[in-house]
Amino acid sequence: MKTVGIIGGSGFIGSHTTKKFLEEGYNVKVSVTDIKKSEKYQHLFNLENSDNLNISALKVEDLETLKDFISDCEIVIHGGTPFQLDVKDPQTELFDPTIKGTENFLEAIQQAPLIEKVIFIASVASYNTNFPLPAGGKKPHDTLSEKDTPFMSEESHPYAQAKFIANQTVEKFIKENPKLSFEIISVSPVGVMGKSLSNREDSTSTGLQFLFKNKIAPNPFVQMLYDTNAEMASVDVADVAKAVFKAATISGLHGKNYLLSSESYPVSDMSLMLNHQAPKNKAKVIYENTLAMNDLGMKFRPVQDTLNSYSK
Repeated sequence: MKTVGIIGGSGFIGSHTTKKFLEEGYNVKVSVTDIKKSEKYQHLFNLENSDNLNISALKVEDLETLKDFISDCEIVIHGGTPFQLDVKDPQTELFDPTIKGTENFLEAIQQAPLIEKVIFIASVASYNTNFPLPAGGKKPHDTLSEKDTPFMSEESHPYAQAKFIANQTVEKFIKENPKLSFEIISVSPVGVMGKSLSNREDSTSTGLQFLFKNKIAPNPFVQMLYDTNAEMASVDVADVAKAVFKAATISGLHGKNYLLSSESYPVSDMSLMLNHQAPKNKAKVIYENTLAMNDLGMKFRPVQDTLNSYSK
């Protein structure tokens, strides 16, 4: 039985990833930033095969604890960077944990004796920091694929900028270390939607669905999405977890970064679907998903099904 370490394995995407690996018969180690806040990870013990689950305290900025956490893992998944839209201090809240945490992680995996696979749960921001608006020079309905030149703007949200820089850090590491004994693969989901496995109130992804359903705009970023009726590309959270598992268990994918996307709809249609009404527009595939379908065998769930499963 192999051991997988999942940094951030109790969050929205992380919980589904933990569930998938437990179902597939792995020993699963999950890191949490504060072990005292059991309400943030208690739901994981309700999962199938939770006897094979271990929870550890870890902050990715702490290199020695990070080394210890991954020392007995064959697979390591890094999904522990903060996702938040309301930010007071971008440096300490986003840039430091995202970029410094990635640098620490890359240093730690070089010294881990058992590692065979490393998976980064990156972001669509690694290809376009303007998401869900089009990348510079593109129109709203222009497609974007892994072959496009990644776009970053310093006017983009700090979260997106941090994820872009972190991904560049990973790509630089891969180029500078051509003889690694393990594979590194990234997955870059678009807007992750669907049903949460926990009752946590601090998930940005489930919070965004709540805002869209009720047409609430608590900050300028969300207001902008309504004002522009942005074309929002979405992917089901369970599909993201499945793609992570596939990337971790299929050989020969080293250095790839897969866009994970189902369909795109205007935000107004997302509000309708979250209220169990039919969308007014036809679905488009703006963020191409062919590479993930071909290499990982993915079949992405229709967005209408995903949004219908949201339960708040």
